[in-house]
Amino acid sequence: MATTTASIRVPAPPERVWQLIGGFDTLPDWLPYIPTSELGEGGRVRSLTNEEGGLIVERLEVFDDKGRTYSYSILQAPFPVTGYLSTIAVHEEADAGSSRVEWSGTFTPDGTGEAEAVALFHGIYADGLEALRRTLAAGSAQGS
Repeated sequence: MATTTASIRVPAPPERVWQLIGGFDTLPDWLPYIPTSELGEGGRVRSLTNEEGGLIVERLEVFDDKGRTYSYSILQAPFPVTGYLSTIAVHEEADAGSSRVEWSGTFTPDGTGEAEAVALFHGIYADGLEALRRTLAAGSAQGS
């Protein structure tokens, strides 16, 4: 089993960050390479379409609104892994008004090496968190 984690500090309070990313159907609100998301099974399954038109189907496994975290598994995707489980969490930083967002995953490479699979998901997480930072910054600029 392989694992990777990316995190980023953002200049926004955790409540604001969680309001943006805490919904299981909100990826299109902050992740440019996922333009569409549709919920099914009472909100427990999301069908995502990426920029290339590829389909990714994920199941919500754990949701903790108070703890500002959720975990999900992949049911269908064009990724060379099995047994994928990922968690997104928003943590309060010591200084008021900022947060640390962490995106982590565990998976078993399938048809590729561990280093390649880890690099793939670490890149997805790091790029996604940078997109989150930009989205929050744009929202702050608009609110000024």
